[in-house]
Amino acid sequence: MESNPTALSPRRNRSATNAGFVIAAIAAPLAVAAATFLATTLVYYATSGAVPQMFEQLVDFFWPASLLLWVFLTLGAAFDGLRRWYVALPVAVAVALLAAFLGALIGAYLEGVSADVLLVLQYATQSLIGLHLIFIAFAVVATMTLGRWVWSRLSGRALDTRGPRATTTALVRLPATNLDEGLVTHIARSTIDTELADAQWEGYVSALAQHGWDVVEVPVAPDAADSVFVEDTVVIFGDTAVITRPGADSRQQEPVAVENTVAQLGLRVERITAPGTLEGGDVLKIGRTVYVGRGGRTNAEGIRQLRSIASGLGYTVVAVPVTKVLHLKSAVTALPDGTVIGFRPHVDDPNVFDRFMAMPEESGSAVVVLDESTVLMAASAPRSAELLTDLGYTVMTVDIGEFEKLEGCVTCLSVRIR
Repeated sequence: MESNPTALSPRRNRSATNAGFVIAAIAAPLAVAAATFLATTLVYYATSGAVPQMFEQLVDFFWPASLLLWVFLTLGAAFDGLRRWYVALPVAVAVALLAAFLGALIGAYLEGVSADVLLVLQYATQSLIGLHLIFIAFAVVATMTLGRWVWSRLSGRALDTRGPRATTTALVRLPATNLDEGLVTHIARSTIDTELADAQWEGYVSALAQHGWDVVEVPVAPDAADSVFVEDTVVIFGDTAVITRPGADSRQQEPVAVENTVAQLGLRVERITAPGTLEGGDVLKIGRTVYVGRGGRTNAEGIRQLRSIASGLGYTVVAVPVTKVLHLKSAVTALPDGTVIGFRPHVDDPNVFDRFMAMPEESGSAVVVLDESTVLMAASAPRSAELLTDLGYTVMTVDIGEFEKLEGCVTCLSVRIR
């Protein structure tokens, strides 16, 4: 059983977080450019007999390309171009080639090589397989090693060392500043430690990223206390996103930013409209079957509308009663093989599911499927984690105790798009 990943610095301090990313996006390319400039200059200096005049000429020749390398690579880093090696590699090659070519052009004009534009272009092109060839090689190697290392250290984000994989995106949303005002329905209200909640949210997001998921943040809603539970605002069916209409009045504006985000990701958008209400926490998909909880947040009209949308996409909607907990997925979720798991006292009728397995702890009923053999679950359910491990699953655990005080579970904090 894997332990909770180390949490990053709290994201409540947005200025600190953004500053760290900006600094990383500038400093990592600067380190690459400086290392490339020094290495290239020194190699040519050493191989030319260490003549002092040659060193000055080499500095004059390589500084324009080095400066451009910094500028272009900074742009790539700003768009998260250094985290994944299979993105960083083509970015490094393209940036190094462009910097070398334009650097040679600038150098040629500064040195007055020729007023003939075609001759200067020919000179710059030939430099790519001449003097700038070593520059390009050093730039690529430095980007993939030193640059990515510096970027990770300063940004606080883990490097993705996995290869390209099928698109797996996880939507998340930063906790609101008034998280402690979140709604509670079936449990007594407890004091929320917002700083600890921030750290736990970081640990959750880090777990997704470390497993290779592309984490996309929906813009924060500072005054929407429950907005961190982003799962309730959208249900994904392949390339279709169904924007929900939350059953709590205080949450009805939360889907707006979520809709904008999924649209930017290229998903087709459908919507639940008044008088229907539906929250994503009440929707459990197992293959082509969609179980929908009829409870306090999802009404009959919401289920009817979802059934109409889902049936057109080839899914079958099965409505089930939810009376003992907030959402259906507060009571049950499903393992990768389709087995429904749940804490028996919270399940209205386990017989509605084809296969049901009781879990020994309340929070053990919730898992996020990361892949066909790996699940994510709350650290508050160690016996349940041991049970799933004994069944051959790899279990990652995260501490989400502060969110559990608001009837949240591991599924609530993200929307997984496969």
